[in-house]
Formats: sequence, C-alpha cells, structure tokens
Amino acid sequence: AAMPGLLLGDEAPNFEADTTQGRIRFHDFLGDSWGILFSHPRDFTPVCTTELGQAAKLAPEFSKRNVKMIALSIDSVEDHLSWSKVWGTGRREKLSSRTCTRCLTLRVPRNLTLSPCAQVFVFGPDKKLKLSILYPATTGRNFDEILRVVDSLQLTAYKKVATPVNWKPGDSVMVIPSLPDDEAKKLFPKGIFTKDLPSGKKYLRYTPQP
Repeated sequence: AAMPGLLLGDEAPNFEADTTQGRIRFHDFLGDSWGILFSHPRDFTPVCTTELGQAAKLAPEFSKRNVKMIALSIDSVEDHLSWSKVWGTGRREKLSSRTCTRCLTLRVPRNLTLSPCAQVFVFGPDKKLKLSILYPATTGRNFDEILRVVDSLQLTAYKKVATPVNWKPGDSVMVIPSLPDDEAKKLFPKGIFTKDLPSGKKYLRYTPQP
C-alpha cells in the first residue's frame, strides 16, 4: 500500500534524489548490489534515531552481503546532515531528500490509525522488489530480522531451496517442491531427508544449507 502499484517482482522506480552524499539516480546507486530502502516519517524522531544508529552499526554486515542502504524522509538534506550527527552515520549510509519522497509516496492503509509509518524495501541486483514490510511509527524495526531475510533472499535466489520457519544461516533448508527427487539428489550431494507427516506424504524435503 505504501508504494502504489509496486508489487513483489516489480522494478524499482529509477528516481533521482539529493542525499547527504550528493545527488543520485537510484538504479546507478544500486549498481550490481542488493539494496535496502528505509522510509522514515520525519528526521529527529526517537524510534527512527535508534533504527539509523543500528543501521550504521551494522553497515559492515550489510556490506559483506553486497547490500547498499539508503534512508528517506520528507525533510531536507540539511536536516539529514544535522540528524546524522546524532546517530553517527558512516560513509556508506545515505539519507535522501524530499525529492525522493515525492517519487516513493507513502500512503498509509485506511485501517491504520497512526498516520506516520515506516517501511523496508529490499531490491535485488536486477532492481526488482524482493520484500517489503510496513511498520507503524511506534514499532522499531528489527535489524536482526532484516539481516536474516537478506540471507534467505540471497540464498534462495541462487539455489533451488526455500527457508523454513525461524530459519537462520547454517540451518537446514527445504528443497523446492518443483524439483524432482532424482535431480535434487544430484544438486544436493550432502543428502536429503524428509519429515514424517501424519498424511504419509513426503513433501517436506530438507538438506543442509548449500
């Protein structure tokens, strides 16, 4: 609802915006990297201050995963620069200006009583939307979960697997249902095991993380 018309698998709009590190065009900014765009209701909001502080702290973890981060709010670049002194941003984080906000208009669902909201968008190297999560302004985003879903998205983008409930890197993964058993055995030499179900069906196929 926050990006009208943009669904999972759709290409990100190639907007231009002024940031704390100069003017960017979004597709050029992403390059061959994955990207995460964080929206914020306004600068100098308490919850968002803690979030961007955590984003700056975890910048090396996102960098290891070839993920670029960018945040946007309705305020000016001057306000962004002043705000960044609060949470100690490094050189890898950017804050976009209200120009970006006009391109990615945030529209709150009608049944949400709080007008401000915060959203996370994850884009792949193909510039397509892989995941989005909408939060009320009173609930801080969980960056451990954001890292976890990035690990899952990257793994499942390149391997014919899916990640089960509460999966963490290093846990066993699931073989996708469309992959025949004989092909799966060739792709996953570490072995495949199935979970017994009351129905007797053998469709829950697991393998060690490739």
